[in-house]
Amino acid sequence: MTHADAPFPSKPAREKKQKKPLPLWMETILLLVIALVLAVVIKSFFVQAFYIPSPSMEPQFIKNDRILVEKPSYWGSGTPQRGDIVVFKDPGGWLPAEEDGTPSNSLTEALSAIGLYPAGGHLVKRVIGIGGDRVDCPGAAGPLEVNGHPLHERSYLPKGTRPCALYGAFHIRVPQGDLWVMGDNRGDSADSRAHMGDPGGGFVPDDLVVGKVFALVWPPSRAELIHRPADFTNLSAHQG
Repeated sequence: MTHADAPFPSKPAREKKQKKPLPLWMETILLLVIALVLAVVIKSFFVQAFYIPSPSMEPQFIKNDRILVEKPSYWGSGTPQRGDIVVFKDPGGWLPAEEDGTPSNSLTEALSAIGLYPAGGHLVKRVIGIGGDRVDCPGAAGPLEVNGHPLHERSYLPKGTRPCALYGAFHIRVPQGDLWVMGDNRGDSADSRAHMGDPGGGFVPDDLVVGKVFALVWPPSRAELIHRPADFTNLSAHQG
């Protein structure tokens, strides 16, 4: 009998060759493992949730708001831009003890570690100056100037806020590879201005930035996408 004339396997024989489905409990565990791996990958490379620990970014963000940070914008040669709201690691001694961590208990700490609960232990500020920029504040009333251009900050500062409130006049040049950051709530924000006397001069190294805030997701009544204000569009030329 030739190979072409060989009979097909009987139905029982074919059924024996089929793989048996996994038990339900094993399928459930496998799906959970896959979901956890995906959550860790997404948190590590793409999107991470954070909560707002203080009123320093009011009115844009209120204490205990939940935000999403995206990371691909700063991949490769991408760097933070003026006007971006960024989340960054503590450069050293910026965070008070009550804000240095994830609120709560062991469950939320575990969920935070895999990206399923908003993380703490970081700071959220707006980038005012990037490497090479000159940032000047002539006095508490402002206006704040970047590379000789006054910032018209009415679109994001609290109504009636003095742009340089709390810390008064300063004149700094941002080193290459660093950022100068400030909270929108200028009268209640321990930002770069508060740390000018520190060894780091109040500057935040680019490599401490986790990513750019792109969405406010909680509470739902205030959920929105976050965009860079138009106030920063004419500040590209370094001066002086």
